[in-house]
Amino acid sequence: MKYDFDNKVDRSGTNAAKLIGYKSYIFHADDTMELPFKDDEFIHLWVADMEFACAPEILDAIRARLDRQILGYTVNSDSRLYDALNTWCKERYDFEFKREELVLSAGVVPAIVRLISYIVKDNEKVLFNTPAYGQFANACRINQKEYITSDLIKDKDGKYTIDFEDMDKKMAQADVPLFILCNPHNPTGRSWSEEELEKITELIKKHDMWVISDEIHCDLRRADASKHIPLGKVMPDYDKLITCMAASKSFNVAGLSESSIIIRNEKLRKQWLFYSDGLVNPLSHEGTIAAYTKGSDWLKECNEYLDGNFELVNTYLKEELPEIIITPSETTYLAWVDFSNYFEENEKVELFFATKAGVLIEADKAFVDNANRMVRINIACPRDYLKEGLERMVDSIKNKHDEPFFD
Repeated sequence: MKYDFDNKVDRSGTNAAKLIGYKSYIFHADDTMELPFKDDEFIHLWVADMEFACAPEILDAIRARLDRQILGYTVNSDSRLYDALNTWCKERYDFEFKREELVLSAGVVPAIVRLISYIVKDNEKVLFNTPAYGQFANACRINQKEYITSDLIKDKDGKYTIDFEDMDKKMAQADVPLFILCNPHNPTGRSWSEEELEKITELIKKHDMWVISDEIHCDLRRADASKHIPLGKVMPDYDKLITCMAASKSFNVAGLSESSIIIRNEKLRKQWLFYSDGLVNPLSHEGTIAAYTKGSDWLKECNEYLDGNFELVNTYLKEELPEIIITPSETTYLAWVDFSNYFEENEKVELFFATKAGVLIEADKAFVDNANRMVRINIACPRDYLKEGLERMVDSIKNKHDEPFFD
């Protein structure tokens, strides 16, 4: 391989949220919380950024911009980002969009927060599927808006499907104008099929819904998975669709804080632009353009490495914990694992693994609902590091889980 994904980059002293933010984010506690492991003794398999070095092509582009010596106010005034992203989507997904539809945000989550404030009126609600990326619910809370959920259906092998009958009923409510689709789905790793997306489209049109399609994980695919299908490809003329994309997950550049938001509706887009200053971070902008123009080889090798990590998770956990259920992954770098046969309902799974194994993961209510004793494991890390984390988790269950863990 051209790139080294076995190298564990030292992130100490970089203010990495993964290393210093776990007490507040996972446990909703402050720094006075005491755990039997020191910060540098934990295996961090939680927040969704990678432990892989960024593609050197991206770093080179940022260095080249630094060499220009001035980092003044910067705007997205040329077509380079549009050309890069539109070409990326056209070549990979047979999906195109108009340049005027593209606006920029400091992240997909901040964009969703803003869009909810524009679309959802007082006493109206937002709909999304559960288990869900927890920030969907948080975006509603920030806007003081309620949300309702439609549970995905999980079969005995851990595969999830959509309950279209339930979604139809929820969308039919007069006070639910917005549906947030996670495409592909976080945390389950489902890649929605064309047939499923067409059924979703039928319901959206039937109920005249606004829809935000969060497609941030679309570039991270298993070798045997079908290619990503943007909702915008299935709904080529639907005006009330917003598509959210970013290089952040695919290329491990979340800290650059630049996301691409494709807004078709002219009125909504004007509202967005009215409340925007039009400025971009000059380094983030060059890094994002470089990701889409020069990062394909790095991404290909990254996906191949992730395939091996998923195989390790499947093989090792199933051998050591035969009653475990691992959802077949099609996308993302997040393994979704059902530990319900090893914990009682409502046990504090996150705290158990932190306390007994020294492994930080996210579970349960972090994914809103329909996720009790479900664990999301971030496997985007060197294989030896992942293996140590899995071994610690298995050992903690085999040897120390002799009574319910409720505190």
